[in-house]
Amino acid sequence: MKFALVTGGSRGIGRAVCLKLADMGYHILINYQSNLEEAKKTSALVEEKGVTAQLLKFDVSKENEVNEVLAAWLDANKDKAIEVLVNNAGIRKDNLLMFMSADEWHKVMDIAVDGFFNVTRLVVKDMLVKKYGRIINITSLSGLKGLPGQTNYSASKAAVIGATKALAQEVGRRGITVNAVAPGFIKTDMTEGIDEKAFRTLIPVARFGSADEVADTVAFLASPKASYISAQVISVNGGLYS
Repeated sequence: MKFALVTGGSRGIGRAVCLKLADMGYHILINYQSNLEEAKKTSALVEEKGVTAQLLKFDVSKENEVNEVLAAWLDANKDKAIEVLVNNAGIRKDNLLMFMSADEWHKVMDIAVDGFFNVTRLVVKDMLVKKYGRIINITSLSGLKGLPGQTNYSASKAAVIGATKALAQEVGRRGITVNAVAPGFIKTDMTEGIDEKAFRTLIPVARFGSADEVADTVAFLASPKASYISAQVISVNGGLYS
């Protein structure tokens, strides 16, 4: 059985990614931290696709929780393979740097950067043994351009982009590709407080994107058609920044 693990998979882009990968025949491991009801909704939608879904509750930033849940799953399912890992978990705590608290800085950095490390180093080991894998990291326009009020978020996403490029060079010879997808303004819970009318004039295609459009890009990178694409950052931002 081939599996895909999506961190932060209960809502928004994460849910859309789970459904696209289910369409590709993957059984889905849905990581979530706290919102069980939304995670259950995603699970039900995945199973409607004719594959299985399993919920894995852990905070990606906490090494002990990742080890207790994900490492335990890997140990108990040695006959199964996580072929696709999508590191999607992330949060925003926007503030100007001069007013930013240490907690606002560390929470954002810990989930994006430590979360990438804690999850990926466990999953990539089995990929190396099996000589196949697709690792896709959801970053952001903020990690490429930098946005005011998002010093913490921009720093965290830029760090994951650097890690993407480095890891791709470490594992490429073993049939594993590592890429990043950098969404711009996408209609999700994370952009609910942003006035689309005020920003869409800056976007060449004159609208916010959808979670499905991001998920389609992830699905392509997860497919055999993308086997010669690695260490890349694919922007999904309607032409806002290149």
